[in-house]
Order: sequence, then structure tokens, then C-alpha cells
Amino acid sequence: MNVSNQTIVGELVAHDYRTAAVFKQHGIDFCCKGNRTITEVCDNKKVTDTTLINQLNEVMQTQTDGQIDFKSWPIDLLADYIEKRHHRYIIEKTPQLLQYLRKVASVHGEHHPELKEIEEHFKSSAAELAMHMKKEELILFPAVRKMMQTKQNNQLHENPHFGSVNNPIAMMMTEHETEGDRFRTIASLSNNYTPPADGCNTYRVTYALLQEFENDLHAHIHLENNLLFPKAIALEKELAV
Repeated sequence: MNVSNQTIVGELVAHDYRTAAVFKQHGIDFCCKGNRTITEVCDNKKVTDTTLINQLNEVMQTQTDGQIDFKSWPIDLLADYIEKRHHRYIIEKTPQLLQYLRKVASVHGEHHPELKEIEEHFKSSAAELAMHMKKEELILFPAVRKMMQTKQNNQLHENPHFGSVNNPIAMMMTEHETEGDRFRTIASLSNNYTPPADGCNTYRVTYALLQEFENDLHAHIHLENNLLFPKAIALEKELAV
């Protein structure tokens, strides 16, 4: 894939996920706001589009070592992977993080009032993500799997009760953007997950887990926004012909 200043960030990461590391290095959102061009994402950043393009080309020319080619996966398999890998991760890690944040905020909150803000933001995120995943698992993902069955069995496509898949997808993308904004706030409040000098081991573990959680969420949203959702929309159009 040739990279130019008009290349769409999300499409590039979908083509080669290694480029995500370059965007992360410069604080560029490639998942929730992945529909922007290279030129657009360089605005207000301390990097020129020429420098960014060179860095992207360099990482794309390196040898691939066991990288999963998600873009070649059928959408039902992709939905299964997201649910079993990323949804399960959120379900498992959320209670642990809530417990750690509560403890750290109670012990260190007097001298580090930002901890209470971080705790409240994560509580909101946990509640919203729980509802978000249920909507995907009960509404959108079953529709995706049904479309694949329809194609494989050469059957007549019937629109689901919610109409086009564009409708739940638009809602999911809006909610993704909300969570992206929320975690940018958490990263800012935590000085990019850097514990202070007086932070105890639990403090350090909490910030490390929060950063891991955000990284996993970025990968999760990337798979949906840049791969699953476009594939689902394209498949629906194909079946409607």
C-alpha cells in the first residue's frame, strides 16, 4: 500500500497493524478517529506529514514476524475473535482495576486528587462498556453471523428488525469515540500512566493495568471500526443486489 498525505489512517492500520505503533508514538488516534488523512492528523502535532510518512514506510518494510492478518478473516470469525478475546479481557480486568483504583484513591487521594477523577472516569467507562458489549453480542454480531450464513447458503437476505447494519454500527462508533475521549482524559490525568515518586507498588500496578487496558481497547476498537464494520456494510450491500 502506497502511503501519501491523503491516506486514511484507519485504512492504513487495517492494511498493516504495525503502523499503529508509529501513530501511538505521536499521540495520534488511529481507532476512534481513524477516518482522517495523514495531513489532518499531523495538524497540531509536532511531526510533519513527510516525517510521518517516512516512519510509516520504514515500519511497513520491516520483516513480519507472526503477525496475524486480520484483514483476510471472514467477518463472522472476526466477530468471534473480538468477543472471545477483547470482550472477555474487559470483563476480566474491570473488577480488578476498580478494586485497585478504589484502594489507591483512598490511600493517596489526599496528596494526589487526580486519582479520584481517574477512578470516576474508569467507573463510567466500565458501565458504558458493559452495555456497549451487550449490544454488540445480542444485536450486531448475530446480524453479522447471519449475513455470512446467508451468503454461504446462497439464501435470500432479509433485513433485521433494526433495518440496515449501518444503524447499530453508527451507534457503536459514536460510543467508541466517547471511550477514546475518556481514556485520553485518564492518560492526561495520570501523566501518561507515570506514577509519582511517592507511589506505592499498588499505585504502579494500577497505572500499568490502566495503560494495558487502554492499549487493548485501542486494538479492540481498531478491529471493529477499521475492519469488521466496513466488511459488514460491504457484505450487506452485496447481499442486497
